[in-house]
Amino acid sequence: MSDLPIPVKPKSRFRLALESDLFYTFRRSPVAMVSAAVVVVLVLSAIFAPLIAPTNPFNPASLNLMNGFTPPMTPNAFTGDSFLMGTDDQGRDVFSTILYGMRISLFVGVAAVFFAMVLGITLGLISGYVGGWTETIIMRTADVQLTFPSILVAMLIFGIAKGVTPVEYRDQMAIWVLILAIGLSDWVQFARVVRGATLVEKNKEYVQAARLIGRTPGAIMLRHILPNVLSPVLVIATISLALAIIAEATLSFLGVGAPPTQPSLGTLIRIGQGFLFSGEWWILLFPAITLLALALSVNLLGDWLRDALNPRLR
Repeated sequence: MSDLPIPVKPKSRFRLALESDLFYTFRRSPVAMVSAAVVVVLVLSAIFAPLIAPTNPFNPASLNLMNGFTPPMTPNAFTGDSFLMGTDDQGRDVFSTILYGMRISLFVGVAAVFFAMVLGITLGLISGYVGGWTETIIMRTADVQLTFPSILVAMLIFGIAKGVTPVEYRDQMAIWVLILAIGLSDWVQFARVVRGATLVEKNKEYVQAARLIGRTPGAIMLRHILPNVLSPVLVIATISLALAIIAEATLSFLGVGAPPTQPSLGTLIRIGQGFLFSGEWWILLFPAITLLALALSVNLLGDWLRDALNPRLR
């Protein structure tokens, strides 16, 4: 018999992911595991809200004003209906409103962070690679924007965008205007990080080799530099998601965010705040707890990801 070596079957990508250092640090962090579980549960609950929610709270045909202000787990005095988290002033099931409202909050947060990330990465790559007056204009604009609180910038952009939108389309475009406002207020941190990383990467040998073989600047930035600057960007995106969700809730709470026909968690908190001192505490408490759990869990996941991807902490 020959002593030929037995061929080893290559490991699947799933197996390699399970054996990676990132997954090892994840298993060693109880905070990260609990936070991930909370995020997964809340996100899936929002995605499958039509299947989980007892009723569609924003369908007028399903509302019964006689169920208004029903306390949690208590039969209504008039109809006898009982609700897990009670009802609001219009008889809407609070549990159902949270599930549907969380869909709006998550959609706005994810879309705003994606828009800010694309804009920030693009401007950061251009300013770091091109340099000169292009870099000066982009980064000075970023410095000026950093002097103002992001929530004020978002309110200003929201007001301007809503003002130029025709009146008959304002409610339909409110969510997209909200995404634009939050995204334009959060692109700066992506641009600054990407610019710094690009300044380091563009002087390395592989970029110089790409220039020698005639690659265009756009191809060098996208195919060579971009993959090497994404690690810090992913960390910033995770943390920014929690901030974007809070920013959306803040704007909606102030009445300049999601419209009443598409209420988010911030809108539900604003509605509940008006009934807090009259004894209907559940209308405010449950949406506020949901928002807190969602933002805190995403933020803790971002902190863990930042530490896990930092080679100095390994």
